Amino acid sequence: MNLPKDLSELINAQVISEDTAHKIRNYYERKAESSSSRLIVAFGILGAILVGLGIILIIAHNWDELSRNTKAILAFMPLIVGQFLCAFAFLKKTTSVVWRESSATFLFFTVGACIALIGQIYNIPGDTATFLLTWMALCLPIIYVMRSSAVSLLFLLGITNFATESGYNPYSTTESYFYWLLLIGAIPHYYNLFKSSPNSNFLIFHHWVLPASIVFSLGIVSDNSGEFMYIAYMSLFGLFYLFGKSDHITHQNIRNNGFLVIGTIGTLILLLFLSFDYFWLELIKASISIGGIWLAPEFYAALISTILAGWLLYLHSEGRSFKEIDPIATIFLVFIFIFIVGLISTIGVILINILVLGLGVLLMRDGTQKEHLGLLNLGLLLISALIISRFFDNDISFVLRGLVFVLVGAGFFVSNYWILKNRRIQNG
Repeated sequence: MNLPKDLSELINAQVISEDTAHKIRNYYERKAESSSSRLIVAFGILGAILVGLGIILIIAHNWDELSRNTKAILAFMPLIVGQFLCAFAFLKKTTSVVWRESSATFLFFTVGACIALIGQIYNIPGDTATFLLTWMALCLPIIYVMRSSAVSLLFLLGITNFATESGYNPYSTTESYFYWLLLIGAIPHYYNLFKSSPNSNFLIFHHWVLPASIVFSLGIVSDNSGEFMYIAYMSLFGLFYLFGKSDHITHQNIRNNGFLVIGTIGTLILLLFLSFDYFWLELIKASISIGGIWLAPEFYAALISTILAGWLLYLHSEGRSFKEIDPIATIFLVFIFIFIVGLISTIGVILINILVLGLGVLLMRDGTQKEHLGLLNLGLLLISALIISRFFDNDISFVLRGLVFVLVGAGFFVSNYWILKNRRIQNG
């Protein structure tokens, strides 16, 4: 497409006016500048990472031959350079995203390198969790001073690594609850990014990294009452799903809406896992005392996530009829009821299987009514996964299993064919 030539032809043919042509030309120029700017920022950040790693490797090559004082000086050199670059970007390149992001990223890695090198030089005791905690705590201010979204993403990855090292490693001596304090410290930047750049790539990456970090790290609160973690996770996935369906983020393409995808997949996988009887047999054996609940961190994790999810469900359902409420959005509340029943009866496993089957049917119904192939196939996949899960039950005959698989496969074909045929008819 030759834009200047095409615009000239349209003007000469009196299809568009000079003013319209000028607006079109400005639109494509801004679009080209935006794409170019994103590419430059990406390469700037990548360059900063490679330079930082290169400096570390060069120093490491001759490390053993250096004196202790020389090692200490070299350990601080990249850090000083990183601070100088950040100061230059902060004072002289205030409007340059490339300078801000690349210099902040370089400083982020030099802080970690300096801590590791000084610890090695002077034999300072400490484990990986302690190192990560110190590194992330020192780098948190960089996010706000430099307004760096790249460092924010790296910070979220870093504190997730810290959570796994401190929370899931029985030999770690560092308290894992620092993860939640550090996470709260990063939230204001995410909120500001939400307000100032709602369509930026950095925000889209945050939509994925932030919920993934919480999912990986929530388990660190588990202690002696692990049963409540199932409620905590189910409510957490409901919270993510409802946030992904909110007006603030629902306009995003599905691949950019990490909250919605993680909330949906997490809910369905957890439901399928609970459709086996192992969990429910163990649950009814669990000795859960009312007095002990108030001392269990798992209970508070479940309580907080359920309250937050319930609040978003209230906002989601406000002004809608019961039939208009998204079926996945209410799963966490239904599960809590089934969980309570499961404490006194093994009927919980039956109720969960009914819930999964009913959810699959509702998704198929919504997909058919809205002629939405995604919803329809999601419902069919859920029912198929439930059938495959029950395939491992020995008390079901092979003939019955085979018949059900044939029926589900036929359902896939017929339903998709019907919707595609209706679309062709509507499109003429």
